[in-house]
Amino acid sequence: MGFRAQLVTLGQRFKQEVLFYRALLAHPQTPWLAKALLWLALAYLVLPFDLIPDFIPLIGQLDELVIIPLLLYLALKLIPVTIRQACRDAVAAEQDQK
Repeated sequence: MGFRAQLVTLGQRFKQEVLFYRALLAHPQTPWLAKALLWLALAYLVLPFDLIPDFIPLIGQLDELVIIPLLLYLALKLIPVTIRQACRDAVAAEQDQK
């Protein structure tokens, strides 16, 4: 598999994950705490505020690599498996229609 094909696959996977998290946020049975953690992860990614400033070498860049996955992990642990699977199935069905 060439580099370009790997990039295309990675891009498609990223798009599926974004759609999955959007579906989780829109699902009426998703617990409010899980929704809050997902919004917090998005805000931490997008907003210019950091717990550890980026100008501190190495540690400044690593905080995003630790905090955002931790927030996503905690949110997913709070969401029942049936809701997660329903959202994954909905995203897969939407992708198949295109």
